[in-house]
Amino acid sequence: MNDTGTLAVGEIHPAARSAFAFIRACPDLALWLEAFASTALEGNRSSEICGETLRRVLAGESVSDRYVLGLAWTMRMSVEMTAEEPAP
Repeated sequence: MNDTGTLAVGEIHPAARSAFAFIRACPDLALWLEAFASTALEGNRSSEICGETLRRVLAGESVSDRYVLGLAWTMRMSVEMTAEEPAP
């Protein structure tokens, strides 16, 4: 079996480093926490996961690369959708 396309146990996904850098470079991470918390109260599962992941990132706690990738993707998509909204 060829394992070249499979991450070894403990190996970080190559894109996780840039995803983590993207998250840390975002301004107003406290506002992101508030937004995730607010929508999590409404039962939004993605916000529950992203909010807890961001809390752990900010606290310097261990976070799985798949959670970091998911958080970065969610934040990126939100930024892009906001940028595309027409002006009132």
